[in-house]
Amino acid sequence: MIRTTAALRTRLAEARAAAAKADGSPARVALVSTIGSLHDGHIDLIHTAKEIADIVVVSIFVNPLRFRTTAEFEAYPRTPDDDEALLESLGVDVVFAPDTAELLPDGTATTKVSAGDLGLRYEGRSRPFYFDGLLTVEAKLLNLVEPDAVVYGQRDRQRAFLVRRMIRDLFFRAEVETVETVRGDDGLPVSTRVGMLEPADLAAATKLPLALEAAASNADRGVDACIAAAQSALMGEPRISLDYLSVVDPKTFLPVDEGHGGPALALIAATVAGHRFIDNAEIYLG
Repeated sequence: MIRTTAALRTRLAEARAAAAKADGSPARVALVSTIGSLHDGHIDLIHTAKEIADIVVVSIFVNPLRFRTTAEFEAYPRTPDDDEALLESLGVDVVFAPDTAELLPDGTATTKVSAGDLGLRYEGRSRPFYFDGLLTVEAKLLNLVEPDAVVYGQRDRQRAFLVRRMIRDLFFRAEVETVETVRGDDGLPVSTRVGMLEPADLAAATKLPLALEAAASNADRGVDACIAAAQSALMGEPRISLDYLSVVDPKTFLPVDEGHGGPALALIAATVAGHRFIDNAEIYLG
């Protein structure tokens, strides 16, 4: 694993030189940025990165700017040995795992990227610091790696939307590729948090993807009916604390009105046993 930005730039230069094509065209580089504790969802991202690029870079950085408190940051599970072994088995070309001081020399970011008004909606409503912190570190990684593509899972579509907009606004040259959400047999997106749930809490959490299925099944009846069906699927489950349930236009990520027809996204976020879960589904209104 590479720990410093200087070593990263040296390794990338070597990798680009080695992978340069015979016709002189440069090698394509794809970046998968993670906060570690890698799982099957990350494996899918890496497979996609390998399909679209000659060089795959995976970053592992538990970004303190994404956490509400120091205690939450320190409690986040870290599995560096398992992560390194997995990435080696997958043939990842470059693994960048800096410590906090390397990417945030002052312990925080004195210069930050703002997610704007959208950064205060949905995930940003309960965590108004979250997307500014996320985009700030993503911008640093884009600057360091200079990838041709960055790969994200569709589970966090708001993140992908905001990164795509930042790339456009700040003239980074990377394209954003998204990969379909990997789900377990219970329908839940694969994540570190799922493995931390007790059986009764896990059973409750499985109602979240069922709510999205209910929304999709009623999308032909309009937005209000779509949301009402999703809410009904969650009724009677005291272990679920719903944060938001909304239907948005994928082009703007803003809520659609009752007259909207065509593609949309149903978004849901909830807390179960102190663990926050987000999910979404593509639906077609009207």
